[in-house]
Amino acid sequence: MMGIKVGIIGAGSISEMHFESYKNNEEVSIYSVCDLNEERAKAKAEKYGAEKYFTNYHELLAVPEIDAVSICTWNNTHAEIAIAALNAGKHVLVEKPLCKTVEEAHAIEKAVQESDGKTLQVGFVRRFGTNTQVLKSFIDSGDLGEIYYAKASCIRALGNPGGWFADKERSGGGPLIDLGVHVIDMCWYLMGKPKVKSVSGNTYNKLGNRSHIENKSFYKAADYDPSQNSVEDMANAIIRFENGASLMVDVSFTLHAKEESIAVNVFGDKGGAEIEPKLEIITEKNNTILNSTPQIDALSFDFSKGFQNEINHFVSCVQGETETISPVQDGVEIMKILAGVYESSEKGEEIRFD
Repeated sequence: MMGIKVGIIGAGSISEMHFESYKNNEEVSIYSVCDLNEERAKAKAEKYGAEKYFTNYHELLAVPEIDAVSICTWNNTHAEIAIAALNAGKHVLVEKPLCKTVEEAHAIEKAVQESDGKTLQVGFVRRFGTNTQVLKSFIDSGDLGEIYYAKASCIRALGNPGGWFADKERSGGGPLIDLGVHVIDMCWYLMGKPKVKSVSGNTYNKLGNRSHIENKSFYKAADYDPSQNSVEDMANAIIRFENGASLMVDVSFTLHAKEESIAVNVFGDKGGAEIEPKLEIITEKNNTILNSTPQIDALSFDFSKGFQNEINHFVSCVQGETETISPVQDGVEIMKILAGVYESSEKGEEIRFD
């Protein structure tokens, strides 16, 4: 099948990564754009040579020429748009998180099963980073043994983007669902995707969005509003899996921390690895502990390369050449974990899964 035609729904900041990556893929033409803001939809359509633009996603989905869509909208619309797209016979790449609730996740999964073999790929973009893929090959060949512990931290000192990110109704939550989803998924993927057994988590609303802070700039969403903030500042959790492995995580939009930091590690019975801030593999040889640094282009996550890999993979799935490494079932399991952290924090107790 030559020349896949894609539609992009939602033309906010993350969509730029989708537009650019599709543009760089010779198998694809960007056919249409949809955004609630007509000016923005029109501007993107002109910039990327799309033939049509819409403000209503139903109109875009009704275009028979479109083979696949990227969903880059607010989290609270992911489920309804993904289901509508599958029902309209389109392949779907949906930005993370898959949706806002476990119920929605199951509804999307059902739509995929009923979709006559359409691909739904969840945008767990860090799976597509060179550092993650290289480490996965070491793990898959047994170099690290059984992975039984992982630790992930993604801390912003001052970095609540505001706008829809800070509006729980649209986002579903704060740093946990926005940043935590990436590092939790990356660890879970490298651990071999074990089934979640229990989650014990805490979320804190202590500092707010700190819009009063001066002399330090940070990313602000297009609809930034300093008075609005209904999401957590930070979250932490310990996640247990049925195979006995465990994952510890902490994430923040804002915290009295010295600086922004990301640290992701996995530990097995034959070796361990640091994935972020840069890939390093730790093993034993001849009774000596060895730190090995792979010679690869990017030891830490390269954003634009990761997105390009993700989009290229999606396109080859649409062409029927391969199956996605980021299927809907993974989105469901990660949604269970995220929802479990929020529920655990609310109830002040561990949440168990059957």
